[in-house]
Amino acid sequence: MVEKLQKIWVDGELVPWDEAKIHLLTHSFHYGLGAFEGIRCYKRADGKSIVFRLREHIDRLFDTCKLVLLQPKFSREQIMRACIDTLKANSLEQGYLRPVIFMGEGAMGIYAPDNPVRAAVIAWNWGAYLGEDALKNGIRAKVSSFARHHINVSLAKAKMMGQYTNSVLAKREAKLAGCDEAILLDTSGYVSEGSGENLFIVKRGKLLTPDLGSSILEGITRDTVITLAREMGLVVEETRIVRDQLWLADEVFFTGTAAEITPVREIDSRVIGEGVPGPVTKKLQARFFDVVRGSDNTHPEWLAEV
Repeated sequence: MVEKLQKIWVDGELVPWDEAKIHLLTHSFHYGLGAFEGIRCYKRADGKSIVFRLREHIDRLFDTCKLVLLQPKFSREQIMRACIDTLKANSLEQGYLRPVIFMGEGAMGIYAPDNPVRAAVIAWNWGAYLGEDALKNGIRAKVSSFARHHINVSLAKAKMMGQYTNSVLAKREAKLAGCDEAILLDTSGYVSEGSGENLFIVKRGKLLTPDLGSSILEGITRDTVITLAREMGLVVEETRIVRDQLWLADEVFFTGTAAEITPVREIDSRVIGEGVPGPVTKKLQARFFDVVRGSDNTHPEWLAEV
């Protein structure tokens, strides 16, 4: 459960937490057209708080708005500033940020071009998305009966609200089956991603992940991992992956702002590798956390100081 804090940024103003409300006729509430992001703030070893890859997240937020034909009334710089201000207003040294752009109340029905386009930024305390044990020991996953949207049916590169109904259903199915997370295939049967994460496999020391032409979100943590892996001398191949490769992989892990780097130890009752996080996963995980929480300063451009 989200712990109630002090302030939420709504349409340019920081308002008391309990007063940040929307009307029941809010268009996005009914029809799901809206853009959102998930962003993490970390406290590093030097005591400074940084928002990780803030610019890239806000750029993707505005890319989603462009894809779904929403015109925010605030600039990228204003939304970035709102993220920092919201953290400060809630005295958060580390936490999670959720900027949203959505259609407000007014006309109902599918087509409501004159409804106001609204914006908000919420911050809260959020630890490991799948739990600290998941980061350390890995999780159990299940290939879902729900497929990721076809690239010609929805907008695979948009992080938009309504599209995540599919993810909710996949996650529920996985949890009811006793697993921790779902893996979705695309409509052609190729591996896509988790319910809210990108996916990597390791085979004979090589890192494989679905390419950007696939039905996947262009993940910012995904890009971070690819960059760090190549800096560490690992071979990274962006390519199609089939379900058999998942089961036969030496290592599998999820990446995402919420999930960070979460190892997968079992898929569909098949043990992955030795059934524990593998050496490549652990090296990448250690490097990632040293960048966001530790003393690795090789990518200052990724760190926005609060």
